[in-house]
Amino acid sequence: MQQPIAANDPSLFSVLAESQYFDRKSARKDDKEIAKHISAFANAGGGKLVIGIEDDGEISGFRRNGARDIENFERAALTTCSPSPIVHRSRVAVVNSSGEDDAILVLDIEASTNRVVSRTSDDEVFLRQNDRSVRLNREQVLALEYDKGQRVFEDEVIEDSSLDDVDHEVLDRYKEILGTDAPDEQVLRSRRFMRDGRLTVAGALLFAQDPSVMMPQARVRVLRYDGIKMETGEHLNITKERSFCGPLPKVIQGAYELISSMLREFQFLGPDGKFQTVPEYPEFAWFEGLVNAVTHRDYSFRGDYIRVSMFDDRLEIVSPGALPNIVTLDNMRTTRYSRNPRIARTLVEFGWVRELNEGVKRIYTEMQDSLLNDPVYTEPGGTRVQLTLENNIVARTVRRSEALEDKLSAERLASLDEYELAAVRLAFTNGKVTARELADHIGRTRRTAGNVLKGISGPSGPLEWHGSAVNDPGQYYSMR
Repeated sequence: MQQPIAANDPSLFSVLAESQYFDRKSARKDDKEIAKHISAFANAGGGKLVIGIEDDGEISGFRRNGARDIENFERAALTTCSPSPIVHRSRVAVVNSSGEDDAILVLDIEASTNRVVSRTSDDEVFLRQNDRSVRLNREQVLALEYDKGQRVFEDEVIEDSSLDDVDHEVLDRYKEILGTDAPDEQVLRSRRFMRDGRLTVAGALLFAQDPSVMMPQARVRVLRYDGIKMETGEHLNITKERSFCGPLPKVIQGAYELISSMLREFQFLGPDGKFQTVPEYPEFAWFEGLVNAVTHRDYSFRGDYIRVSMFDDRLEIVSPGALPNIVTLDNMRTTRYSRNPRIARTLVEFGWVRELNEGVKRIYTEMQDSLLNDPVYTEPGGTRVQLTLENNIVARTVRRSEALEDKLSAERLASLDEYELAAVRLAFTNGKVTARELADHIGRTRRTAGNVLKGISGPSGPLEWHGSAVNDPGQYYSMR
């Protein structure tokens, strides 16, 4: 996945793939073309538009014949768009492809949270979708205007909040991603997560220790049922239930670990006459469904929360609120729109969300490759979005029905931190885990991963070390 752009680096701009949040254009482009992309970024989640680099990555700058004055582009947001979006301009010195001292212009375009931005010359409206700036028809513009009212919700201030509510472990991780050591409040203010000393809705959801205290609907509930339907009363068949109420990065991690621990593996007879082992559902499919629910749900929809329900024959993920804006059940495989652009962009930076619209399409592909039915998207009552993944319990036999909880007690699991739990999960799922595998999984160095593994492989730890020496390249850890 493409990493967030940390600095205005021309060499990076010339090779970076154009995406939901990045585009580059020649300095020969006219006002209408530039206005198209500025308005598209502003109407979506914001982004970075670099002027002076050709589509093929050539750094042509502003000295090339036919290039327009850099001042024209610096004024473009004011002169070609209505209303004018907030754009931060930076001239960056370069040596162009002809060997001359030159410059490129970087336009950092903020999302317009409460107004649709149009192109002044013809009143056309554009929206950034994947790596393209797409013109909207009148119905889509009306939907966008309506959805702008919803998008304001993540920017609303929570009156009783303050810096004291922040989970500094998550914020420190975010500052590390951004490459800054600025004071916490400055970082939150600069990213529009705090105003006048109070957290916004997006700031609370992403960084508060317990957002559900301020918004009871801000949680994810995971339930495991015995059977293929929900029973009540004396026949209640819930075998596992847990709610996750922390900052979204921790909610995603915690729900991922719990769901992973409860999934099964199956055997089926392949076309070659041999038994093959497959997971109950492809990991990408259910995890992408979970992340999409957390990222794009309507958090202004009170009184309901995200639910993940696991039955013997299927897994259901229900997200409050209808599909956002121009997205419909018919076009959701090819159309992208974020109801919560600040939340979405931040989760991109954390590595949980993919910038390009590969998610839903790949869910279909992964299910098909696993010889399972296509995923089913529905909108029950027009107020929720539900994703249903069906396994194939009839054609397959359960190979492993035990869960991680069968190996370790709930108390022991609760005592593990985020990285330790990830290590145990990998060892349980794959039969073993190495420092390199854990480092890749948690996004940290091998040294950090090695220290995590050593810390939980003592006499009373859940893992056991295997190797001939401390520098044995083949060493690994397994469950005791």
